[in-house]
Amino acid sequence: MNPPDTPATVLLVDDDKNLLAIFSEALSPDFTSDTASSVKDAEALMNARKYKVVVSDHNMPGGNGLNFLARVRKQHPETIRLLLTSYLDPKLMAGLSEAEPYRYLLKPISIPDLLKAVRDASKHHDQGKPAA
Repeated sequence: MNPPDTPATVLLVDDDKNLLAIFSEALSPDFTSDTASSVKDAEALMNARKYKVVVSDHNMPGGNGLNFLARVRKQHPETIRLLLTSYLDPKLMAGLSEAEPYRYLLKPISIPDLLKAVRDASKHHDQGKPAA
């Protein structure tokens, strides 16, 4: 986590802690990132800091990433939302309209693709465009 006086720019949410470490390290040259391995932890971080970008896994024990991103949309509309998922099914597609992610990313995602998506989302945020 970042010291209290350093604003984080990206929040990474996934129940796979190894994947979080890999993503965080990959983003570190360009971004400051925080990680959360549960929706509960992610919501606590969202309430404590402002983020340009949130990258959330869809399917996690104890919470659904799509529902989390829908709450982020309502409570932090300036935050750009990216959904990370292993599969696309009709139920997921129906829920996308509520969360309105900027982009959805399919696992397994390559590091270059993740970096591009986060850079694009950050640029979108910086241009002052609405997140949805």
